[in-house]
Amino acid sequence: MSNFKKFKTNHKVRPDDIDMFNHVHNSKYLDYVLAARYEQMELYYGMSMEKFLELGYGWVVHKVHIEYKRPLQLSDTFEVETGIVDITSRGCKVEFTITNLKTNKTSTIGWFYFIMINLKTGKSISIPEEVVKLYSI
Repeated sequence: MSNFKKFKTNHKVRPDDIDMFNHVHNSKYLDYVLAARYEQMELYYGMSMEKFLELGYGWVVHKVHIEYKRPLQLSDTFEVETGIVDITSRGCKVEFTITNLKTNKTSTIGWFYFIMINLKTGKSISIPEEVVKLYSI
């Protein structure tokens, strides 16, 4: 599988996102991507995180890579674009780009590798075929 769609979600920097250097703290960028994926699961894949939980599934972060290009600052509005680039039997790789909408410049790029787990056991499981089909858009 190689053709997956990318989706965009907009957010605004909040005062509690700012660190002592007067820009967004590095950890907040990861939060921005996770918040965008949470929203996109329901809007674009048709299966919310709540539905995953009801079915006894969860997604956990196995690996993450992030490159900071330009800082976001207070009140900046930004776009988080994410998209699956690979699905394996037990996980998926999601790339992301965060763009400052005021300057239209890339702030951050990177990827997450998520593993699907069984919530009862906490162990990784094979991704059910119906989930692979939902994500293969």
